Amino acid sequence: MIAAVILSAGESSRMGRPKALLTITGQTFIEKIVKALRQSKVSRIVVVLGHNADEMRRQIESLPVEIRVNPNYQLGQLSSLQEAIRGLEADPQCDGILVHLVDHPYIDPALVDQMIERFYDAKKLIVVPRYQGKRGHPVIFSRELFTELLSAPLDQGAKAVVNAHRDETLEIDTDDAGIAVDIDTPELYRQHVKGE
Repeated sequence: MIAAVILSAGESSRMGRPKALLTITGQTFIEKIVKALRQSKVSRIVVVLGHNADEMRRQIESLPVEIRVNPNYQLGQLSSLQEAIRGLEADPQCDGILVHLVDHPYIDPALVDQMIERFYDAKKLIVVPRYQGKRGHPVIFSRELFTELLSAPLDQGAKAVVNAHRDETLEIDTDDAGIAVDIDTPELYRQHVKGE
């Protein structure tokens, strides 16, 4: 099975308020992402919190997710991914993780399912979607990379692992522009939500 990991531990300093709780199409980013993932073939959904974790937990505790808290969230995204992996690696059923960022609210269940199917068919270590030549999210990492991800340099993030396995990466071209939409500033939020 594939477990989904939503990274939502950062301070949202550029946005000025928690990105997970911003609203779009009548729901919060985190609700929108979880709803999409629930319609896909992922078997578990793990949300990693960090900054203001207690308050964030209260806001999302009704969602059908497992919550993990990264006490070292200031060390960056990879530290949150590592926190999720430590919680999942003991599960022998977990073949890999589908990693998604909370500031990417557009996620298509059909694309997620396609990525999971291709992951099993192609037997590649990494699966990443691509829109007009640009890579986006989510990204699937095989269980075989867990040890590498856990020992990767925090300042380089998961990119170090991705770059080390270019030949074992499957890129899936998609016409879904949402994979590349990263809403991490008030300007981008206004641009995409259009005053909602």
